[in-house]
Amino acid sequence: MRLVSAVGFFTSLFMAAQGAALAADPQGEIKGSATEHTAASSADVMRRAAVVLPAQATGGAPFVGRFEDAPKTGAGKVPVVVFLHGSSGLGLKAIGEWQQWLATQGVASVAPDSFALADRLTYKSPVDKLTYEKIHALRASEIGLAVAALQDSPWADSARLILAGTSEGAISVARHGGSEFAGRMIFSWSCEDNYFVESPRTAMLPAQPVLNVISLVDPYFSPKNTWLGNATASGHCGKALAGSKRATIVLIANAPHTLINLPAARTAVTGFVRDLIGQ
Repeated sequence: MRLVSAVGFFTSLFMAAQGAALAADPQGEIKGSATEHTAASSADVMRRAAVVLPAQATGGAPFVGRFEDAPKTGAGKVPVVVFLHGSSGLGLKAIGEWQQWLATQGVASVAPDSFALADRLTYKSPVDKLTYEKIHALRASEIGLAVAALQDSPWADSARLILAGTSEGAISVARHGGSEFAGRMIFSWSCEDNYFVESPRTAMLPAQPVLNVISLVDPYFSPKNTWLGNATASGHCGKALAGSKRATIVLIANAPHTLINLPAARTAVTGFVRDLIGQ
């Protein structure tokens, strides 16, 4: 009887602790319903894209504005970073700051506007994996839209395109199997199985240069996240890039999820870009 009572007692404690842990997990939320671009939104994705051109491209002052207003002539062709924003969209101040900093390095950047889609589905994590995958498919479709638009841009050097993205946008960067980019940069994504994907499906080419920058304590994709859904996670793309010949992984201690403008991140980007495009 005492043994049964003890088992029941500790079982009750375990269940109470488990219940407390579950109660501590955040509650997800979904708004909107659209998950596929229409003909109109496909055009607006790039029309409304955030563009920053360096002086080398304009022949004068740097250009900061929308793609639809970018110069129709160019003083010279420059390398271009196609940047896929995270779930907060282009309203995140850090993106514009990072693009303007890139221009000081002689690199243009184009950030497609995924929220050009009316009633676009948005979420507060965690939600179900099927919902995430619908958004990942939407973001992946924006890569082709950007490449097509840049083909007619007089300032874009199509031989020196770089694909980059952060958080939500980084998943599509890691999954893109095309060879039209000279390299890619993956910010704040770990390329691992977790709550955010049905499976990582990383598809980078072995010989293609890759830069992965993420916080050691990323609140979403490091083991620090109690609802990550992967007890053996490393919190970075090391395992996915094990077969890569030209991959660099930068782990930043105590960094927030949005880290593209931290000195360590910028230093890593500077070195990566210079090695990649020779400037």
